[in-house]
Order: sequence, then structure tokens, then C-alpha cells
Amino acid sequence: MSAPIVAALGRADADRLRTHLDTFAAMSEPGGGAGVTRLAYTPLERAAHDVYASHMRALGLGVRTDTAGNTIAELPGTNPGLPGLGTGSHLDSVPGAGAYDGIAGVVAAMEVARLFVSGGIRLTRPVRFVAFAAEEGARFGQACTGSRIVAGLTGPADLAGKQDADGVSLARAMTAVGLDPNDTEAARWRGEDWAAFLELHIEQGSLLASESVPVGLVDLISGSTRLRLDLTGRASHTGGTPMRMRADAMAAAAEVILMIETLANDSRHHGTRATVGRMHASPGSLTTIAGSAEVYVDVRDVDNDRQRLTAAEIVDSAQNICSRRGIGCESRLLADASPVILPRWLRDTVAEAATEAGIAHRVMPSGASHDAQMINHVVPTGMIFVPSHNGGVSHSPEELTRPAELALGTDILASGLLRLDARLSAQEATAA
Repeated sequence: MSAPIVAALGRADADRLRTHLDTFAAMSEPGGGAGVTRLAYTPLERAAHDVYASHMRALGLGVRTDTAGNTIAELPGTNPGLPGLGTGSHLDSVPGAGAYDGIAGVVAAMEVARLFVSGGIRLTRPVRFVAFAAEEGARFGQACTGSRIVAGLTGPADLAGKQDADGVSLARAMTAVGLDPNDTEAARWRGEDWAAFLELHIEQGSLLASESVPVGLVDLISGSTRLRLDLTGRASHTGGTPMRMRADAMAAAAEVILMIETLANDSRHHGTRATVGRMHASPGSLTTIAGSAEVYVDVRDVDNDRQRLTAAEIVDSAQNICSRRGIGCESRLLADASPVILPRWLRDTVAEAATEAGIAHRVMPSGASHDAQMINHVVPTGMIFVPSHNGGVSHSPEELTRPAELALGTDILASGLLRLDARLSAQEATAA
């Protein structure tokens, strides 16, 4: 990067970032309790995308929404024929979320766009600022739907079979907000159109804060296998049915849940995280033994084989438990994503930008799934983490990243994009 460009770039504005965060945090479902509730493919998620689009248009960028619901703003480069650089994250949330998960990366992209425009900076190649749709798997069980679609990992045929708790399919939800689920192939990215992508995100863990390191550079993203276990027993009267004659689906589910916790804690599964985050029992009456239960399981790991073997072991053990109790047990795969190793050359380029700025950083894995994990199948992708406080809690109103820390990460994001442009241009010149 030349000295004039560095001088023109300026610094990210922490107050401006805080204002953007507050704006999106206020866009929450009424009556949703504490925190932010803005689920995938709802009118509220689309409204958040409209706010984002309006801001980017006001900066003079071209803005479009693809058939998956992702919103893409573009700043042209001096050579528009070159493959572009990208940055961004997502605008949807889990129920009762914090204000930072995904949103931090979107507002960082908004601020980088402002810095480039106000500084009169044009990179050699176009820069695309992306707000992905439907990253959270809270509604339909599958995470990263918008980015999976652009990566070619989810297609029209996959959308009807994924349903929310009310039985609304992903396809139907997309249609309800004006998207055509049968046309999602048109959203697929071509590798030749992209040179690199950087996603800024909160850590969702406590490592950076505990070590007082302001920036993390991600080398590996955990995979996730998500299952639904359907347990079928026999509903009957709690007073009239002796204990020895029961087929209690909820009691079987309780044993299955404890089995999953024990399995993930044993010595064979160091690095495995297995969680039951949701369970539904029926008929749900205080005086009726549960006749059925749905148990939702999330298995995460940095080891591809261990992740799938653990999921298979959970299903096998659950079936054994249920057989012993006289309970039926069927499993259904909801979603599956492999761990991803992110390109080292891209991480090293961002590390050079941090070192040049005198910003301490460390290389670290991500335990959570991200849009970066999906689009890395199409475009070389890197991730920048900023600290999470309150013990690293996330998916909670207690989620906290300080605006000054987000501003520092945004500075590294902006300078990282500039350095990537310079590096790629130098490589192209040498090749020519």
C-alpha cells in the first residue's frame, strides 16, 4: 500500500459503529422478551436488509438483492474486469440474541465502505459488501442458508424439506418475503468473479478478552452435524399407570440427553461439542405420561471424521436406550457441514496489515459456524475476530463487544482489503 492511500483511509469511527449496532438491535420482534429476535426469512429480517441497502446506496454504491435474499453492495474498482474482493456477515439472529453476532461484521462492512468512499479510495478490483440472509439455524435447523446457496451447497430441491417449529418450510418462508425458492440457482457465485473474502465477526468465546489480544485471525472453523431424534412411547395417565408398565418418551429423552453429554466429555472426544438445545414432548400435560419427544442435537468438531462418527454413535446409543425402555427411536439428519481450513496466505496477508499497524493478534480456531465456512468453497476466505466479553457469552442479551474494539477490527479489515488488492495486483503483474 502506498503512503497516500494509507493516509486517505482514515480510522473507523467507534461512535458510528455503535449507532449502526443500536439501529439494528432496535429491529426485534415485539413481545420477544429480552434481547434481539430477528429470524431468518421474516419480514423483519428483510427490513434490516432494506436499512443496510439504503445506507450503501447513500454512499453511492450499486446495490442488489439476489434470489437467496443476500444483499450485495459494490464499489467499482479501477479495473472492473478483475475478480472482486468481498466482506460482510449476516443480519438475522437467534431468538433472544445479542446485538453483535453477525451484525458486527455487517456494520464493519458499512464502515469500510464509508472509509473508502470518503477517502476517495478505489481499489484495482471491485469490492463487494455482503449482508447474507439466514445464517442462523435457529428457525430451520440449517445454518448459513444464504451463503450455502451462493456456494452451491443448497439448491431449490433442498428447501421444501426444511421446516420451522410451526411447520413452515424454508421454501414457503422465502416465498412469503418475496423471494422465489425455485430460482436460487441464479444466486450462485462463480469462482472466477471473486479473488478473496474477509468476514469480521465477534469471537463468541473468551480467549481474546482473557489474553487482552485485540484481534484474532481464524485458521479453522468447526463443522456441525445436526440431528432430530424422534422418540415414540405411549401416552397414558400418570396416576393410573404403574412405573413398571410405562413407555415414557420424556424419561427416555432425559437419558439420551445425559448420554450425549457424557459422550462428548469422554477422552475420545477432546474437542467435540455435543448439545441438545431443544426438546418437544407431547401431549405436554402435567397428568399424562409423554407419548413422544423430539430431541434436537448439534454435534460440532474440528475433526471431520470424529464429527460424523460421534453423530452416528449418538444415534446408535439413543436407539439402544430406547429399545431397553420399550421406546421407538428414529433419527433425521437436519444439516451437515464439514470443518474448514481457511487459506494461510490470506490469513498471513491480514496478519501483515495488523503488524504494520502495531496491533497484537493471534491465530485461533472458531468453534461456531460462519458464512465464511460456506463461501470458502467458492472463494478464498479469511476471518477476523474481535473480543467478546462477559465470559465470551453469545446468542444471549449478555453478548458484548466494545465499540472501540470493533473499530480496531474494522481498521484491520479495511487495511487487510487494501493489502490483498496490492498483493493480488503484484501477482497478476508478475504473471503477465
